[in-house]
Parts: sequence; C-alpha cells; structure tokens
Amino acid sequence: MNFDELNISDDIKKAIDEMGFEKLTPIQESAIPEALNGHDLIGQAQTGSGKTIAFAIPVLERIFIPDKSPQAIILCPTRELCMQVASEIEKTGSKIKKLKVLAVYGGQPIGKQTRVLKKGVHVVVGTPGRVIDHIERGNLDLIGIERVVLDEADEMLEMGFREDIETILARTPHQRQTLLFSATIPREIKQIAERYQKNPKFIKISDKRKNIPKITQYAFKCDIKDKFNGLTRLLEAYDVKLALVFCNTKKSVNFVSKHLKDDFKADSIHGDMTQQVRDKVMNKFRNGNINILVATDVAARGLDIDNVDVIVNYDVPQNIDDYIHRIGRTARAGKRGFAFTLVSKDEIVRFNNIRKANNVKIIEKEFPTLGEIDAIKTKKLLNDAKSLIRDGNLERYEKIVDDAEEDNSKLAAALLRMLVEN
Repeated sequence: MNFDELNISDDIKKAIDEMGFEKLTPIQESAIPEALNGHDLIGQAQTGSGKTIAFAIPVLERIFIPDKSPQAIILCPTRELCMQVASEIEKTGSKIKKLKVLAVYGGQPIGKQTRVLKKGVHVVVGTPGRVIDHIERGNLDLIGIERVVLDEADEMLEMGFREDIETILARTPHQRQTLLFSATIPREIKQIAERYQKNPKFIKISDKRKNIPKITQYAFKCDIKDKFNGLTRLLEAYDVKLALVFCNTKKSVNFVSKHLKDDFKADSIHGDMTQQVRDKVMNKFRNGNINILVATDVAARGLDIDNVDVIVNYDVPQNIDDYIHRIGRTARAGKRGFAFTLVSKDEIVRFNNIRKANNVKIIEKEFPTLGEIDAIKTKKLLNDAKSLIRDGNLERYEKIVDDAEEDNSKLAAALLRMLVEN
C-alpha cells in the first residue's frame, strides 16, 4: 500500500512524501487504518520496522490545533528514543501549521520544558519519570489527552517504569485511545493491556531480523589479544562509512575507543557518561563528525540511526536477543549491511548457542591480511581516479605531469604507492 491510498490529510501526505517514504511497512499497513478508526492497538514489531510513523500519523490526524493543551502523550524508555520520536513526529507534522511537539526527559533543565508546556503543546513525548515530575509540579494536565502511546513497552517495564506508566494511564481520561507497541509481549504487558485498553486489536509483525537476507554475517575466531588488531583490519578492508562497535563492558568500550582514535574518527558512549556528554557524542555520529561509535548495549538502547553499514560485536553478546537487537541496526530501509562478530576462545560456547538459535548462517572467516587490505585500498583508489577522469577538469594536473618529464605510467604507479603506503 502507498501512503497516497490512506485516508489522511494532504498536509501529512505532503510531509511523508518529503521524508522520502512511498510504501507502507507491514506494521504501518496493519496499524494505521485500525488506529484511524479509533481502535486500541497492541502492535508487536521490532525496532526499525517503521512503528514511529505507524502511531505518528493517527496521532497527528486527530490533533485540533486551536486547542493548545496536550491531546496526545507518547511514553518512551530512554531520552535518546524520546528525542528521535519527537523529531519524527515533527517531520510527519511539518505541514500542519502551528503544531507544537515537545520532548520531556531527565538530564535537561526542567524549567525550559516547563516554559514550553505553559505556552501550549499538542503532543508530549516523554520518559515516564520526567512526565510524572511535570504532572506533580502542575505543569502537565492530562485531562485533554485523547491518545496515549506506549513505545518500546517491554523496555520500559524492564527498566522499572511499570508503576509510573500505570500512574500516567490512570490520570488520563477513560475514553482515551491507547496504542501499545512492543518487540515482545511478556506477562506484564498483557496485564497492562487488560487493565487499561478497550478490546485492543492485536497486530504481530513477524521478526524478520531472525531471517535477515540483507545482513551479511561473519564470525572471526581469534585470541583475545588479537581482537583489536582484527577490528582495525576489518574497518580498513570494508571501507566503513558508519559503524557501531558493541562491547559488553564499559572497560572494553573505553579500551577500544581510546585506541581507535589513533587512526579513525571514533568515539564512545556508555552508562557512566553524563547525558550531556552522550548527547554530544551522538550528535557527532549523526552529523558525520565521527563515523565509528563504540557502545555498550545499555547506552545504545533506543538508538535508531539510518545508514549504519557495519555492526561489529567486539565482544560476543550475552544472548540471541542481544545479538539480533545489535545487528538489526544495520540494513535499514532496504539497504544492505554487514555484521561481524569477534569470537575469543572463552566466548565460543556462547557464540555457538547464538548461532544455533539464529536462522541465518553466520559464515566463519579469517581476518583480512595486510596484503588483501593493500589490494582493497589500491582498487578503491583506482576506482576513485577513474571517476575523476570521467568528471574531467584535470587540465592543470595533466600539465604538471607533462612537465615532470617522466614516464606517465611509472609516475602514476609511484603516486599510487605513496597513497596506499601512507
């Protein structure tokens, strides 16, 4: 189904078109019509399935702009996801005049959020703790809420937000619409649905990440002391444009990041960093100022970044769910991606358990040799040079080469050697 076929406003259709979306993803195709018809929903879908748009469109379609009190509230587990969801909703509603969307989360001065709330906001996106803060301070009145969205509900429960979620739901009008999205549906989710939803429609999108044809998965068995050298060879050999490197501990993150910085544009995030520092690093990664981000699973929760072409498991993840969650951050929107797992001897049992649980074959390979890396670099340089020849504008440099009075092929070979070896 195309977005043009949906019964939604032209303003939203124009914004979606500008965002570059044409066809609906499975979760969007199933959830949007049901939500537009006013049904409560339980949507089971993974990160990267397009669920933000699946709830953004129904939420925005029913906003009454003259009423400046909050009409929809979206709860997210982490600050990072809050910011991403708020940004996506703003883009989806970019053609709706005077629409106000606000993200509220910890780590940012509460006074700034309070001032915006007092001026009037249509959609609030928040972490449960900070939303409760604003309610208790009298900054956020939920009396006008018509729609509540619980995004990544299982993660919110894992992080201990159940009481806050129930407090918020209990303070919203009984006749509200409640949309719940979660990668898994544990018992606690079912209990919340039974208590706070009205005959919800259950939509399950199969976890395609357990059968991932567009992610090429390789494993590299090595001594633990050879891991870092192997990592750098992979980053060089695969001409990485944007990579996420996952480690199991903060100590490992610090070690890998510190040594990568010698030769690559790299940085790191983990749980001991302040939100301000993590935000700064994430902005650098999104803006391309760094192209390799080293992270723990906890610090990377809620990150949803397009165009990541390589995922590296520097440490073998603890279980299959963590493995799938990590590698699912590449090959977004129909693109291809690579997932590399570095396996030391004491990680082999854990790796074998993950491989047995995963439908896709993880191919074992050797790290590229220095000779292979040189050949890859040489080929890339030659291809780049051929592109420049096709583009033209080489007259100035052709004159310099002619004036050098050397054999052109030998001069080209010498220049190529200088580039490769440096």
